[in-house]
Amino acid sequence: MALTSRICDLLNIEYPIVLAGMGGASVPALAAAVSNAGGLGVLGAAACAPERLREWIRQTRELTDKPFGVDTLLPASVRLGKSPQSGAAPADPMGLAAEYRQFAEDFMAREGLVRADGEAARRAIGGRDAGGGPPLFSKEFFEAQMEVVIEEKVPVYAAGLGNPGPWMDRLHANGTIVMAVVGKVKHAQQVVESGIDVIVAQGHDGGGHNSPIGTISLIPQVVDAVGDRVPVLGAGGISDGRGVAAAFMLGAQGAWVGTAFLATEEAGIEDFQKEAIVEGGDADTVVSRSITGKPARMIRNKWADAWVDAGKEPLPMPYQSMISGPVMAAGIEARRKDILPGFAGQGIGLIHAVRPAAAVMADLVSEAERALALASRFR
Repeated sequence: MALTSRICDLLNIEYPIVLAGMGGASVPALAAAVSNAGGLGVLGAAACAPERLREWIRQTRELTDKPFGVDTLLPASVRLGKSPQSGAAPADPMGLAAEYRQFAEDFMAREGLVRADGEAARRAIGGRDAGGGPPLFSKEFFEAQMEVVIEEKVPVYAAGLGNPGPWMDRLHANGTIVMAVVGKVKHAQQVVESGIDVIVAQGHDGGGHNSPIGTISLIPQVVDAVGDRVPVLGAGGISDGRGVAAAFMLGAQGAWVGTAFLATEEAGIEDFQKEAIVEGGDADTVVSRSITGKPARMIRNKWADAWVDAGKEPLPMPYQSMISGPVMAAGIEARRKDILPGFAGQGIGLIHAVRPAAAVMADLVSEAERALALASRFR
């Protein structure tokens, strides 16, 4: 059977497969490659400075005449000055800054890492080409990014974290299709009330910031909660066409796929991080708050383990990135897979080589079509 759904008509794409907006990885080359292959490429701009984001959008338009999207974060805990909701984060982050910086310095000394400059630290969190601008992950940073998204009139905007409700009218006035990544039914209901066009239900299996709820449990519950009002994309650990087919069987209208595209020639991560993806297995990831301050699934590494071993609670966003940035930068410069192998979902054991994004896309489609066709045997 042909792999299609109403998502294809809504987004004006050939196949209902959307590239996850992975910070530092989903760069213009990768987003354009996925769009050119019939899916929807999405720029992972979470830590991309506003003016660099503008450059990325324009670069993508030069690389493809197909629709594409932009993904940023809109955490309410930062934008609205709320207390952090995840973990037992310290109540006075700045009061612990000196202690935590010393913790990072001691870690680097033990590992023989050389401290990198401030710009390198920022790139470590946001990717090779993050750029300058307001303080990373601050209220001003997120709001400046949204002004660029609106000014550039991007075809699709995805909130990788948080509710884009405050910008919905301006986005829709531009003709922008608006998505939101959610990890709970209540969050899906909240964004529906804001006028969202597409919901991405991302389960605990997924890489990066994700949900405490397993993918196979989350997708159908979100689908049931929103009914026919808003189409749902399934996400979290979907790394091959069988996973795409499974998302359909759970009621989704397509799939939001990340980790499968990390090991591609076009992905913006370092070559040694792509190697870590290929070498990884199903048990090689861990959920940690050690990099951004929010729970995120990554390939297990010494930095994440150090926080557990020391019994320290990472600081909330945006403070934790100030602590982790220099360590991550030093790890990248030293090409240390044991320090910064990168974010990834639990499906990494299904990835065995670094390939062109178009080849990954073709396999996702053909495998999904084959799996759905085989499912008809059970009628």
